[in-house]
Amino acid sequence: MNDTDNLEKIAFTMQLYPGQTEEYQKRHDNIWPELSKLLTQAGVRDYSIHLDTKSHKLFAVLWRVKNHKMDKLPEHPVMQRWWAYMADIMVTKADAKGLISQANKAQPSLNEPVITPLTTVFHMM
Repeated sequence: MNDTDNLEKIAFTMQLYPGQTEEYQKRHDNIWPELSKLLTQAGVRDYSIHLDTKSHKLFAVLWRVKNHKMDKLPEHPVMQRWWAYMADIMVTKADAKGLISQANKAQPSLNEPVITPLTTVFHMM
């Protein structure tokens, strides 16, 4: 049995605000241990985020177990705190709805980044 038999890969994009590259890198260099633990508990096994410096588009790829619990992440207080922490440097659901990110303490899910799922068109192992 291959190690990847129980894993699935997903990819998606997010949008960073211009001029926020260094801050985004700094915050991820100091990722909270409780967030790393939460992602691992949710089934994430490998996660990387890449940046197109011209468009400020973030490209994320992660491997997760097939019976993951990532659908529960938006409800978790640690995830909500991380999203609130990141809301000032990237496009969020609040921005997509024309709302102000800082005003979304009553609806923490509005701080969630806008993600665009990507379709795999080529894969070589």
